[in-house]
Amino acid sequence: MGLIRKISIGPDYKTAMHYSVDQIVYGGHIIVDIQELETKYVILIEKDSEIKEWKTFNKHMGVSIEYNIDFD
Repeated sequence: MGLIRKISIGPDYKTAMHYSVDQIVYGGHIIVDIQELETKYVILIEKDSEIKEWKTFNKHMGVSIEYNIDFD
């Protein structure tokens, strides 16, 4: 699992779109990773061992990021 666990897109957290790793979306695909790149965030999905870029959001949008935290 990557560094980002959940991303919320929108100016207001209550009405934002929320996407989490392991969430089932788009006809049985599973979100396998959320990546932060230089100018955007990318959501990757997988189905039948095929990984695809599903959504991208530029960094000028309102976002809230929840990171993975390992206390081990």
